[in-house]
Amino acid sequence: MTMNSSLKFILFACALSHYLIILSSAQSCNAYLFSNHNTYRTCSDLGVLNSFLHWNYHQTTGTVEIAYRHASMESAKRWVAWAINPTRKGMVGSQALVAHQTSKADGLIRAYTTPVTTYSTRLEEGSLSFEVQKISAEFANNEMIIYATFVLPKNVTTVNHVWQDGPVNEDYSLGMHALTSENLRSMATLDFLSGQIVATKEEYGGSTLLFKKIHGGLNMVSWGILMPVGVMTARYMKVFTDPTWFYAHIICQSAAYTFGIAGAVTGIYLGGKSQGIQFDAHRYIGITLLVLGFLQVYIYIYIYIYIYIYIYILINYSFFTFLYY
Repeated sequence: MTMNSSLKFILFACALSHYLIILSSAQSCNAYLFSNHNTYRTCSDLGVLNSFLHWNYHQTTGTVEIAYRHASMESAKRWVAWAINPTRKGMVGSQALVAHQTSKADGLIRAYTTPVTTYSTRLEEGSLSFEVQKISAEFANNEMIIYATFVLPKNVTTVNHVWQDGPVNEDYSLGMHALTSENLRSMATLDFLSGQIVATKEEYGGSTLLFKKIHGGLNMVSWGILMPVGVMTARYMKVFTDPTWFYAHIICQSAAYTFGIAGAVTGIYLGGKSQGIQFDAHRYIGITLLVLGFLQVYIYIYIYIYIYIYIYILINYSFFTFLYY
């Protein structure tokens, strides 16, 4: 077999494997049998969080019947949600359908609607910006399923949608969802008419991801490399009479603080992009480092600049006074 033939065979095998994986996923989605005997013309594997969306779209009325499945759940003591965001991509502004177990004693599953207006939402029940005609939920075979019928805004078939899951606390209040890669990627653009779904990368890609890398790199170089090197320079090079150690110390510490300020600026920018999601320990450590770095720079400026200027003025004043008298 020639090299060209081998290459063609490998490409064919890869393409066939990819097709079989897609076909298997589609079949497992479309062949699902619901316990209430509902049937849906369109189904999509959402790709993350073991989630699937089934729906019927009635073009004449703009009505959509959906079944959102969240599979592979270890217990019912978790909440799941599926939402449409009519104004933007992402979580804030989404109009959500939520389901969770009300108590362990009765095992009932509660389904309701909630508008999400902030990242710190508690998913409290409320009306949505569009009409929801029916909503219910069930938990069986380690799957939570939300059933709903709602009316899309007029002349709208393509929407941004998000889906999530999170813990139910001991008092049966809803806890914050995790911040894993899958949780941050659980959003897409959905066309109810054509059935096309396009993954959204706004929250974890593009400029935000770039700034995260820049933020981490700047702070690593600042507090992880330059600052310790500057400290060790002052500690171990003082034995030499040559003042080189002092200049090396000043250069390392000044560069470290400069990089630290740049890292703080990128951190503030990222914080503004993710309002409601806070890492308090990370923030307090960063503030403490900046304050200590500022004090060190301030002391250096005060001792080695202001005092030097004072001595310089004092010497010149004494000299001119001596000449005058």
